[in-house]
Amino acid sequence: MISTIINPGKYFKTACFVSCESNCVLQSYSMARVFITGSADGLGHMTAGLLLHQGHQVVLHARNAERAQHTLHTLPTAEKVLVADLSDIEETKQLAVDVNALGSFDAIIHNAGVYKATGKQILTVNTLASYMLTCLIKKPKRLVYLSSGMHTQGKALVTGTGISYADSKLHVVILSMAVARKWPTVYANAVDPGWVATKMGGPGAPDDLEKGFQTQAWLAVSEEEQAKVRGRYFYHQREKNYLRVADDIHVQEEFLGRCEKITGISFTGLP
Repeated sequence: MISTIINPGKYFKTACFVSCESNCVLQSYSMARVFITGSADGLGHMTAGLLLHQGHQVVLHARNAERAQHTLHTLPTAEKVLVADLSDIEETKQLAVDVNALGSFDAIIHNAGVYKATGKQILTVNTLASYMLTCLIKKPKRLVYLSSGMHTQGKALVTGTGISYADSKLHVVILSMAVARKWPTVYANAVDPGWVATKMGGPGAPDDLEKGFQTQAWLAVSEEEQAKVRGRYFYHQREKNYLRVADDIHVQEEFLGRCEKITGISFTGLP
């Protein structure tokens, strides 16, 4: 994975989100400041590498100091690497404080997630961390939430005892749609990166690795009208159908209420 970042010629083309090994289409974007959770490796790391190659300011996030040091070594032009273990609610709260201390961001990509973990860890990292950081970090212009095609197998109910990976990815879609409804000035969208060959996806994953990280970068910075939308679900830069239960206002409010009850943080949003 790291080699794809160090060798930008293969994956990252200036002003281009599609490698020139296929039909390269120029995209319109202005310079932006972006924060990406879970960017020490995998898709978050690749997304950061693409944005940095295009000249954007990027703040990274790693689970611990050792991973942070390694991440900064592989992406030395990053503005900063913040450290927080998102399986710890208090550390997640502190991460929000640290992000706000750096000033405003144009976009935040909620990329962090765990797969092979306990139900409690999946709940805390995949669902609650995204909720808490959305509530506590000053509103950016754009919010991108990493979901999965597996969300179609998930259940909307949030319990304090643990959930499945599929549940958490449905929660991400529900959160994204709730944010899009409540914050009409923010472009909030969810993304299915596909089943790609990352540490989480495994070496046999069949989907296109490049397209797996291009969409979130495109949504974070592109000035194309197709990217300046809210309340949508994307797969490889195209809108895709998702479980419509995520649009149900009652389901959204129930989800937000349960997250508030578990974390003690209400969805009011900072100015």
